[in-house]
Amino acid sequence: MVASRTAFLTREVAVNVDIAPTDLPPDRPLGKFQHPDLTAKGEQRASVPLVRLETLWINTGTLCNITCRNCYIESSPTNDRLAYITAAEVRSFLNEIEREQLDTREIGFTGGEPFLNPEILTMLGDALARGFEVLILTNAMQPMQRPRIKKGLLALQEAYGSRLTLRVSLDHYTKELHESERGPRTWEKTLEGLDWLSAHGFNLAIAGRTRWGEDETSTRAGYRALIEQRGWPINPYNSSQLVLFPEMDGGTDVPEITTACWGILHKSPADVMCAKSRMIVKRKGAAHPVVLPCTLLPYEPAFEMGRSLAEAAQADGGMFANGAVKLCHPHCARFCVLGGGSCS
Repeated sequence: MVASRTAFLTREVAVNVDIAPTDLPPDRPLGKFQHPDLTAKGEQRASVPLVRLETLWINTGTLCNITCRNCYIESSPTNDRLAYITAAEVRSFLNEIEREQLDTREIGFTGGEPFLNPEILTMLGDALARGFEVLILTNAMQPMQRPRIKKGLLALQEAYGSRLTLRVSLDHYTKELHESERGPRTWEKTLEGLDWLSAHGFNLAIAGRTRWGEDETSTRAGYRALIEQRGWPINPYNSSQLVLFPEMDGGTDVPEITTACWGILHKSPADVMCAKSRMIVKRKGAAHPVVLPCTLLPYEPAFEMGRSLAEAAQADGGMFANGAVKLCHPHCARFCVLGGGSCS
């Protein structure tokens, strides 16, 4: 799709944020990640402009069939802080992408567990019918394995083939460490789901973690042995087919990212996830969904960019500068800039 931002740049936007004022003197004592423009040392905070909206993420709701030990979004069978988004609400954003001729390539669905949302198949079908690539993040357990869901997935697979990808969370290539994160009796059910997807020719990927101190070479070799044993069509040395996520331990101290860091780290703002993606969430009790910079900040009101993609493109003040995202959260440093992580 061809990018056309003219309409975006002529619209007004109002974003309500609750943060420290931006006119504080540079020598004012600050804690880390408190001031939107300055670090605790008084240095200029780095920001990331939107290069293009390549991936639009849809959070389908925070409810999940399991409770993981270290879930960044705290999904569980009881956490409904993010409500089930509806197919009609998702459709309004897909319509906006088409109307504004944005160059969006991919629609990603995350949760919670997306297959718990009662309208998930409708949402997937709508996105695929418009020509988008679709990525679903799932644990491949019981919600996905229900007969209605399997039947719907098979129909989508037949109609759209490789444009539909399911990325399954398999935290480690051993049962012991996978279940140390996801709980007992989760290993076999996840393998069962992966086996079914593989047998029916779905485009597959795996999401693992790097929290156990192994080097990447050993980790990928471990997954390779399991993948070959099960016969899954996944290349463990392809970073898009086996994604290894850095850990987001909230108790670990991380440095703030300044404008000087790009040169020090030999990185560009365009390398960071929020340069090419946005996420849609609907909070419990809210009348409408809102746009956030990325998948990692679902509960942060200060990072709300507006009710539409047009508003988000112009969000200004607080955590944003004319649509650019100020890196004023530990996850920005831990996961994206220093960890090199990306959900796409």
